[in-house]
Amino acid sequence: MVIGAAGVVLAGGRSTRMGAAKADLEWHGTTLLYRIAAVLARTVDGPLVVVRAPGQELPELPACVEVVEDPVEGLGPMQGIAAGLAALADRAPAAFVCSTDLPFLHPAFVRRVLRGFEPGVDMVLPVAHGFRQPLAAGYRTSLAALIGKLVGDGNLAPGMLYEHCAVRRLTDADLLADADLARVDPNLDSVLNINAPDDYAAARARPAPEVTVGSTTVRAATLGAAAAAAGIPLDQVTVTGDRMTDPRIPLVAGDTVMLRPAAAG
Repeated sequence: MVIGAAGVVLAGGRSTRMGAAKADLEWHGTTLLYRIAAVLARTVDGPLVVVRAPGQELPELPACVEVVEDPVEGLGPMQGIAAGLAALADRAPAAFVCSTDLPFLHPAFVRRVLRGFEPGVDMVLPVAHGFRQPLAAGYRTSLAALIGKLVGDGNLAPGMLYEHCAVRRLTDADLLADADLARVDPNLDSVLNINAPDDYAAARARPAPEVTVGSTTVRAATLGAAAAAAGIPLDQVTVTGDRMTDPRIPLVAGDTVMLRPAAAG
């Protein structure tokens, strides 16, 4: 994993097929954007940026998140990626960039992608389920200027970038060779996006992830839900690596919720 890697979440999509802003969709007591941002906040050790469309109203975000406004509306994800990377260029060598519609994004997937950076690699591109995943990929922040130039020249498709930089592609087999990822996300649901109301309904209907609280296994999508399911006061539990002390901290498959030292015994 790149030390000091950052996170970028693109929130400015038009959501035409969904019929409503994906960022605002309810997800286990918060919103989809809150969950994605908070999952990245648990995972990367550098800054975390959300890129919005010009004038876009965003739902509440974790306190550690910075908001960057895309300078031009309607140019697609490449413009948003350029804006997010430019905001990080002086503070982080690389970033995991994702869209806001990945409700099952797992920290193990993010870590595996970021470990794909080697000297000379500009972009780590998962090719999961046979499809390139530029909106769940790793980018050197130094690509901001190149992407901006491509967008300025009218090259709005992410595929244009691959021709101008060194890309490391990770197939399903490459990704699942990581034992941790294979254990917690064997179907690579981290790249499962939701584009239409039926997608959202099906995703929202899935059971909450299975997590461990002390010696008890429960299903819970948030720290608050896990504490309630285990019958433990919220102020007595914590999750390793989180930046927040909040019941809305998202949980993922395989998480261990621990008793705080003062509550142990």
